Amino acid sequence: MTQAGHKPALNAAQIWNVSFGFLGIQIGFELQNGNVSRIFQTLGADVGELAILWIAAPMTGLIVQPIIGHLSDKTWSERFGRRRPFFLIGALLASLALFVLPNASALWIAAGMLWVMDASLNITMEPFRAFVGDNLPDRQRTMGYAMQSFFIGAGAVIAGALPWVMTNWLGLGNTAPEGMIPQTVQWSFYLGGAALLAAVAWTVFTTREYSPAELARFEAARAEAPRNTGRGAPRSAAQFTRGGVLWVIAGLAIAAFVAFARSEPRPAVLGTVEIAKDIYVLAALVAGFGVVQLLAGSLRKQGREESGFMEVVTDLFAMPKTMRQLAVVQFFSWFGMFGLWIFGTPGVTEYHFGVTDTVSAAYQDGADWWSLMGSVRNGLAAAAALGFVLIAARIDRCRLHGVNLLMGAAGFAAVLMVRDPALLWIPQIGIGIAWASIVSMPYAILAGCVPQEKMGIYMGVFNIFIVVPQLLASTLLGFLLTNLFGGHPIWAMAISATSMVLAALATFFVTDGEGARTPQLKAEQA
Repeated sequence: MTQAGHKPALNAAQIWNVSFGFLGIQIGFELQNGNVSRIFQTLGADVGELAILWIAAPMTGLIVQPIIGHLSDKTWSERFGRRRPFFLIGALLASLALFVLPNASALWIAAGMLWVMDASLNITMEPFRAFVGDNLPDRQRTMGYAMQSFFIGAGAVIAGALPWVMTNWLGLGNTAPEGMIPQTVQWSFYLGGAALLAAVAWTVFTTREYSPAELARFEAARAEAPRNTGRGAPRSAAQFTRGGVLWVIAGLAIAAFVAFARSEPRPAVLGTVEIAKDIYVLAALVAGFGVVQLLAGSLRKQGREESGFMEVVTDLFAMPKTMRQLAVVQFFSWFGMFGLWIFGTPGVTEYHFGVTDTVSAAYQDGADWWSLMGSVRNGLAAAAALGFVLIAARIDRCRLHGVNLLMGAAGFAAVLMVRDPALLWIPQIGIGIAWASIVSMPYAILAGCVPQEKMGIYMGVFNIFIVVPQLLASTLLGFLLTNLFGGHPIWAMAISATSMVLAALATFFVTDGEGARTPQLKAEQA
């Protein structure tokens, strides 16, 4: 029974509709994750250049998601709602990018379209995270995010299988002249674009949103129950300035180290020129974070607080306690996953298939097989998410997430231990379970510890702790593989396994704000 003033529970069909659009979003992301490295290599990119070319994806998320979160929090239309306009606009742009990218005739065009596609997917995805928090009461949020995880897995299964199906069932050409994208990849992107738009449109036209007045009433009732928010005090202008100076100095120091290490006649400890460029990008990112703080300090000193920029930066440094703890978990989890996405295809084709020539049929067959293994992995993730739905009200979410991440670490290690390509489905078990957990459990925990009126902005800020490890992976993994592992991309799996173990350890320091509520309060809202 719903207590007066509290958000009503949704039935299974309503939760399905709220989450269904994520099926299309993940089809887009999985086509990107599984095929963009392949497209880049086909258009002439070296393995050492892949990480820096991929930097467009996390950079876009870093910029777009907090902005979209802020804008969607401030948006309301009686006809179109708050989040749904962003769903539809992002889906239209992402679908268009999916049609254009596989027809790129040059590497720079493909890299530019990756940027457009990732920005569009982020415009759609960020409000979807907040949408679940808006529509579901606290007690149903684990179920809601687990349902999102199910659709993420299902969408990834479909997208991962498309190139293999195009080759083996429909007989489309899986090879092409040098510098051309195979037909299998092109048609996979076309179908994926159509599916993305259709799935998002389903959610847009089958759901409703609560008005600001209704959400304020729900939040007032919700505030009566204790939550582990623990928001820090806003930073002063002097604190922003000191932090900014330190980060700028750190960025300049990294750049100076690269210049010194690359100077002659010293040994080229940074390997290729491309690796040196990666570290220069890292230095720019570190210094850029300092510049953001310096600007915030200047605006605060002048009393110019009324801007989206100041709201995002202020909320970043005054996060709830649980959110700060989850940030560490997210950092190591996504660092590990990004290693898989960047170096999975070149690693497996070299290590398990013994081929590096991207024009050869053997390379394309190996890439298709690894894409199919992605479908296996995500199918297992979808099944695991259904399990989360069934036990959502009976689990310690933090401990479960930690165990799932350890299973992911074992899966990454198994990619190195399994040499027969036919057995590569075995590592996908652990990685799939970890992936289902990564895209559901942290969001369910987070939604219970942030104010309702800031759901969008905090979901966007939370994305920073997905993006930062991806940026570091884009700038550091090439350096680590070159200097520690002889340039062999398969060893990215070992780095990912280590990162997953660190993420699992960090879960034991997370306090679940929703879990901290008393049994009596939970029973009253049930």
